[in-house]
Order: sequence, then structure tokens, then C-alpha cells
Amino acid sequence: MDSLVGRVLDALERSGQADNTQIVLYADHGWHLGEKGISGKNSLWEESTQVPLIFAGPGIRPGRCKQPVELLDIFPTLCELAQLPAVESLEGQSLSPLLKNPKSRRTRPAITTHNPGSHAIRTEKWRYIRYANGSEELYDKKRDPHEWTNLAAKPELAKTKTELAQWLPQNEKPHAPGSQSRVLKQASDGTWLWEGKPVRISELER
Repeated sequence: MDSLVGRVLDALERSGQADNTQIVLYADHGWHLGEKGISGKNSLWEESTQVPLIFAGPGIRPGRCKQPVELLDIFPTLCELAQLPAVESLEGQSLSPLLKNPKSRRTRPAITTHNPGSHAIRTEKWRYIRYANGSEELYDKKRDPHEWTNLAAKPELAKTKTELAQWLPQNEKPHAPGSQSRVLKQASDGTWLWEGKPVRISELER
């Protein structure tokens, strides 16, 4: 991967368009390799949701921004960098202010969804997760970067949860008809189904 990125950048330099090109490097999301006892990438934890995201080009200040952002932000960012009209219906936000000044403040946290009703809200300090069955997780990312201690039940953090929960999506769309791969949904009898098969908690805990 590193070699191929280098070849692309070398070709861009030779083309004479390097000073007139915005570069974005990003990837698929993460993969658990035993963390929290699972293997795969069907979770709302950090290991499964973080990705590399690098912007470079004219007007972009070198530096590292520590604020969580979303891949949905890429398109509106490129529109602004290319001086194209903004698309108001997009959910993403332009990252142009952060690219000009990595220490500037984002107006909202990053939001990750894994099936309707299951979302993670990520700020610099907190990861708050609410699942479709109503269960919650809250992690202090400064003190607990690997998310081992769920603080959701602590009464003194109820206000923090409420503040984070205001960012949970309110108007969710159902799965497209026929969807099954990596789909979690609740049957009419209350049973939770993963890819069409009942989820048995006893089997998950073994």
C-alpha cells in the first residue's frame, strides 16, 4: 500500500498538477483481532470504527487533528475545497476549518451506526453507545483508551449521557428489502435476529 501511494504521488508530481490537486487517503474500518474477545468488525467500539483519514493539498495546513470526524465529511469537504456549491441535504460537515487550523473546534461529535437503533457517539473524551435493545455503554477515552470499563450505570455521569444522547439519530430508515448480510433486527415476537438467525445470549457468553 505504501509503495503504491508513493507511485501515485510521484506520478502526480510529474504531471505538473500537484499544486492544483487535493489528496484524500482513507480506508475501510478496523478489525478486532481478539480485543474484547471477538474477531471481526461488527461492533461500535473504537477498534472496529476508527480509520485513517489524511488530507493534503493547497490550503491545507500540516498537522494532526485529534477530534473525531466521519467519512461522511469527505464529500462536503472536497466541495468546499474545490469551491463547488454546498449540498445542503448531506449529513456530513465540511472539515475545511480543521484543515486550516487543526486546533479549531468541531460543532458536533462523530456518529457511527451499526444497524438501526444501534449507534456510537464519539467525542475527544467520551464514547457513548446505545443499542437497539436500550442497553448502554460509556467509556472515558482519556483514562480508558481500550474501553474496558463501562461507566454507563454511574449516577454521576447521567448528565454526560444525556448530553451525548442528544446526538443520536432521530429519523432512521429501515433496511432495504431483502437485506440480510450483517443485519440485526427484532422479530415480531421480540426475538433479536442476526442475519436471519436468532441471537442466543447464552451462546455469545461462552
